Amino acid sequence: MSLETLWLALLGLLLAGYFVLGGYDYGAQMLSPFLGSADAGPRPDTGAGAGPGTGTGPDGRNAALDAIAPFFLGNEVWLVAFAGVMFGAFPHLEGSLLSGLYPLIVAILAGLVLGNAAIQLRGRSRGARAVKVWNALVVLGGALPAVCWGIVVGLLLHGVPRRADGSFHVGAGEVFGPFALTCGVATALLFAGHGAAFVALRSEPGTAAAARRLGATLLAAAGAAGALALLLSVFGAGASMTRTGTSVVLFALVVAALAAGWWFLGRGRDTLAFTATCLATALPVLLIGAGQYPYLLSASAGGGITVDEAVADGATLKVLIGFGVVVVPLILLYQGWSWWAFRGRTGRRHPSYF
Repeated sequence: MSLETLWLALLGLLLAGYFVLGGYDYGAQMLSPFLGSADAGPRPDTGAGAGPGTGTGPDGRNAALDAIAPFFLGNEVWLVAFAGVMFGAFPHLEGSLLSGLYPLIVAILAGLVLGNAAIQLRGRSRGARAVKVWNALVVLGGALPAVCWGIVVGLLLHGVPRRADGSFHVGAGEVFGPFALTCGVATALLFAGHGAAFVALRSEPGTAAAARRLGATLLAAAGAAGALALLLSVFGAGASMTRTGTSVVLFALVVAALAAGWWFLGRGRDTLAFTATCLATALPVLLIGAGQYPYLLSASAGGGITVDEAVADGATLKVLIGFGVVVVPLILLYQGWSWWAFRGRTGRRHPSYF
């Protein structure tokens, strides 16, 4: 395996890991008003209180936020690592991609900051009205990055306009095009269903049952949105792939993962359902990389930036091997330790934090 292929695989692994781990964070945030109060378990007194209809119990607890509490903010390390690999190993891709997608990247970062701040400040607020405001911002902080990441996926699958000087530009017409918006909605629904599966896996029986019902509905809706994206592609207004056979197989795997998640949620098999939704959130990254190979960034009129054009020189890649050898295993060890330390359902093995 060449260094270029190795670094491309690492780039895809980090982005897929972020979609899987950050995806259930965003999903839990979006679902937080709909899953009611946490069932049981100790919680430090924050002085927060809320009435019916706010998605919180009388002590301010929220079942969906309780589920992600031990992993909160930790999952973003995958995004930081992805950005580091892109900056170091694929500098030409970074320059073209970020400049073309600048408004969407800013919106994603704004959603991250908003959601993180709202979750933290929600637990320190007193009074039902203040908690309602923070709850709404928590939902927005999850929905905005989810939709924007979906639009980014849609743009990369469709191809972005390329100017005469070789630079890429994304305007409002591309962002609000039917295929990009469909991908944005499909991704938001997928992340929400993924978050529901995670809440079902982590929560007490009453909340878990509600999360299963909601998650099954969301996964079915995500499948319908994906079918619309496929229909647009068939009629030439959607994805433009260089490897059609590979793309068809990967899309079929996404559909199978969604169907499996829906099936297992309906039968209370939480671990298998969450495994299926993990695959469904990771596979779109592979669809972009493998379905459009050798292009890393394709142009809507054809062509684009290939892997060889985007990658750094061989000497730089060899220097960066230390990053992959040291940092990536540390990320995996940290993630594995956090999951082991906070295994079990909320309220049984650890307290609530939000």
